[in-house]
Amino acid sequence: MANIQIDNLNFELFIDHGQIKERIRSMGMDISLKYADKNPVFLGVLNGCFMFMADLVKEINIPCELSFVKLASYNGTTQDQIHELVGVGMDLTGRNVIIVEDIIDSGNSLKHTMEALERLQIANIEVCALLMKPVCIKHAFDNIAYVGFEIGEEFVVGYGMDYNGQCRNLPDIYKNSSTSSVAFR
Repeated sequence: MANIQIDNLNFELFIDHGQIKERIRSMGMDISLKYADKNPVFLGVLNGCFMFMADLVKEINIPCELSFVKLASYNGTTQDQIHELVGVGMDLTGRNVIIVEDIIDSGNSLKHTMEALERLQIANIEVCALLMKPVCIKHAFDNIAYVGFEIGEEFVVGYGMDYNGQCRNLPDIYKNSSTSSVAFR
């Protein structure tokens, strides 16, 4: 698919599935080397991370565990006051945790996730994100260790990311803007 339309918005191909797979393979190798003999816990932030995390852990060749969390907010969006981290479902005390995010935009949801996890006496927390928008981040983070692609302010869908619940299933990433670029980190 070269272009798609959702409601009245037009999207064009931004990052194809081949590029995504190659970058994830490289990230998986780096994580496997760093975390050999550490049995890390990959903690995926739903809903957007599901495709990325599934493909990422296929590239991890060391013992690890997986869990997922979902952020809950007062009116259903992560842009508002986030009040709960739902679903960890395991004891993370003393563990090495890798938070898996589809995209880091403002950093609000990541900040909340980090604060919630830091209260659990975790040994080490790092972040692995498929996409990051450095120009949009409102918080300082020193533990974003793995980023697939740095992008500008464009609005993206596909590969787990949605617009009004649509397009999460697309294997490629599409953007609404035609003027921005992507960079490998």
